[in-house]
Amino acid sequence: MKEISAGGVVFRKAGGKLQIQLIQDRYGRTSLPKGKMEPGETVEQTALREILEETGIRGEIREPLALIEYKYKHPDKGLVDKEVHYYLVEAADGELVAQVEEIRGVAWYEPLAAWEKQKSSGYDNNDDILRNALHKLGIRVEEDEA
Repeated sequence: MKEISAGGVVFRKAGGKLQIQLIQDRYGRTSLPKGKMEPGETVEQTALREILEETGIRGEIREPLALIEYKYKHPDKGLVDKEVHYYLVEAADGELVAQVEEIRGVAWYEPLAAWEKQKSSGYDNNDDILRNALHKLGIRVEEDEA
């Protein structure tokens, strides 16, 4: 069985300053908005819908960031081939509101604060995704200089 999800790193310029959106998932960990594809959707549509549903922000895809593939064992479905597409998404409009059925919170962060939050309370597999997004936005993080 194959399962496809999509989401993204959402950014905006507020008062001339770049900000990055991060969510706090239902387990209290820092993460990125994403979710499963619905029938008839493209991966791009899935990413934008999930971002809107989870965070209240309507976005526009700027470019692909990453495709992650892995397998996991589902108790009912057996072995599942999982594919997750991430995009760099610019916030267009909307009001920042967490979908409390899915996540605990959502907020905007200055780029380096977002990186620190990801490193301290995020999932390791999101490090490269956020690093790549920050690079594309012209931001270098400390580990790049090591």
